[in-house]
Amino acid sequence: MSDDAPEQDSKTEDPSHKKLEEAHKKGDVAKSQEVTTWFMLIGTTIVFASMAPWVSVQISDPLQIIMMNADRFDVEGAGFSAFFNGLAFSMIGAVLAPLAVLYICGILANLVQHRPLFSTEPITPKFSKISPLAGAKRLFSSDALVNFGKGLLKIAVVGIVVVMVVWPERDRLDTMMTADPIIILMDFQELGIKILTAVLIVVTVIAGADYFYTRQKWWKRQMMTVQETREEYKQMEGDPHVKGRIRQLRQERARKRMMQAVPEATVVVTNPTHYAVALKYDKGMGAPKCVAKGADAVALRIRAVAKENEVPIIENPPLARALFAAVEVDEDIPADHYKAVAEIIGFVMRLKHGQSWKARG
Repeated sequence: MSDDAPEQDSKTEDPSHKKLEEAHKKGDVAKSQEVTTWFMLIGTTIVFASMAPWVSVQISDPLQIIMMNADRFDVEGAGFSAFFNGLAFSMIGAVLAPLAVLYICGILANLVQHRPLFSTEPITPKFSKISPLAGAKRLFSSDALVNFGKGLLKIAVVGIVVVMVVWPERDRLDTMMTADPIIILMDFQELGIKILTAVLIVVTVIAGADYFYTRQKWWKRQMMTVQETREEYKQMEGDPHVKGRIRQLRQERARKRMMQAVPEATVVVTNPTHYAVALKYDKGMGAPKCVAKGADAVALRIRAVAKENEVPIIENPPLARALFAAVEVDEDIPADHYKAVAEIIGFVMRLKHGQSWKARG
């Protein structure tokens, strides 16, 4: 433990997404057993409050028939076997619904703490799991002592709560033995609901505190040293798959920005199907600027966006090819192409001026 402390103190960096994913794949997740207990107690309360009378009837009615007609059954007849098969199915059906509720609560107890996972790591045979020395270390570790203390505290608190609920009802418990069976069942259900509700309130506080403690401890265990963070970053930078994905994301973002700039372009110069270069020019600009360019499918997309936004499209294959090769997005066009581009922009301006003149006329 003394060797682990300095190492834990050196873990000052939050765990990376990669570190958390690796922990999840190994089945190392923040899980509080008290939260599971809370959900199972919720399920038990629901079953006891809503299904207890129905389950009692489903089980007691066949048993009552047996008790009342015990001397009439022919133990060697086929009817006897059929009756007991029906009794077994009736009892199984009576307990299936409560079991289903508890099963669902057990699943929810895990889902609210972590996303679904399937890992064979926790059940993989390891020498440390069967080593007596390792077992002794786990038995007398700080985690074992903390869990032992939590268990004693929970038993004590829950015991006190149960006594506080049952003590005022002690007189009724004395008379319950002589009451009608139906009344006994009703009283037992009422008292059981009171006990379960009181215990549920206490366990809610315990589960919340335990989950916070377990989550913090798990997070601290996943934290990384500065050196681990650097090593992981180097590995990710050197991974060709990661590089490829980063490059793809950058290209997608750049293409999206290009398409958003096309509606603001002054003109789109194209080589009908292979190249498209969107240029923008406003008064006060030193030179026209390329706001988007593309080849093949991207060129067709630029043409489509320009058409949708009524941006003029001029076909000039030699100029389109030259601009595509000579200028990058968000750069001014080279001086070599000023004259050709100026003629096209001038033509577009005259065309727009003529349309606006006709509109005023």
